[in-house]
Amino acid sequence: MTTRQLAPAIRVQGLEKSYRDLHVLKGVNFDVAGGSIFALLGSNGAGKTTVVKILSTLLTADAGTAAVDGFDVATQPERVRQSISLTGQFAAVDEILSGRENLVLIAHLRRVANPHAVADDLLARFSLTDAGARKVSTYSGGMRRRLDIAMSLIGNPPVIFLDEPTTGLDPQARVEVWQTIRALADAGTTVLLTTQYLEEAEQLADRIAILHEGRIIVDGTLAELEQLLPPAEVEYVEKRPTLEDVFFAIVGNPNAAAQSARTGQERP
Repeated sequence: MTTRQLAPAIRVQGLEKSYRDLHVLKGVNFDVAGGSIFALLGSNGAGKTTVVKILSTLLTADAGTAAVDGFDVATQPERVRQSISLTGQFAAVDEILSGRENLVLIAHLRRVANPHAVADDLLARFSLTDAGARKVSTYSGGMRRRLDIAMSLIGNPPVIFLDEPTTGLDPQARVEVWQTIRALADAGTTVLLTTQYLEEAEQLADRIAILHEGRIIVDGTLAELEQLLPPAEVEYVEKRPTLEDVFFAIVGNPNAAAQSARTGQERP
């Protein structure tokens, strides 16, 4: 096995970014293992999308380094773009076209061999075969998001960035997208997921990092993050701390954490 294969799929070291007087990133560091799901948590304005834009070569960092699939985002941007796909907060699909036509169009643009076969394969993979001939304007929110993610996989990029992938979706559609994301990682794709939904990270992520005031303040597995809280004090039933408990305790909202903890107590 080569050194590059052993290296993290994504490596971020000392990343900084400012917009005039607003210092958004203040030295961000994290690694993402290949074939894993990494969740980057943070409130609105925490800098999650800025990190994704730098990693996908859409923005230039002011300081620090970042590498994706072994390629430096600053000095090898073309190689990085060949290795990634980015899905934003809203599905970038053409509603006038059918689902199949959307896929075929992207396959042609990316100069993929056998675009029609690729489209059919992705429709089957994302449970959209029956809807493939329908215009996307008739799709539900979950179907559009699944199609959007399918389009991003054309060309088999080893790394995919999902920026707030379930924003605006109903609970059923969110579960559909979660199943899709799990399937990506099971197939070996590295997924960096940004989200505000703590349950989403809790359900999906192999590792979780919390971005707060421009820095990663904690990075670990869910079990490791749970250990950051003191043992629960309960009278009758001990409630396992949720990721929400951990998040609010770390970023400085103890009242919210205490309120959540009290829900785990039962009285006769």
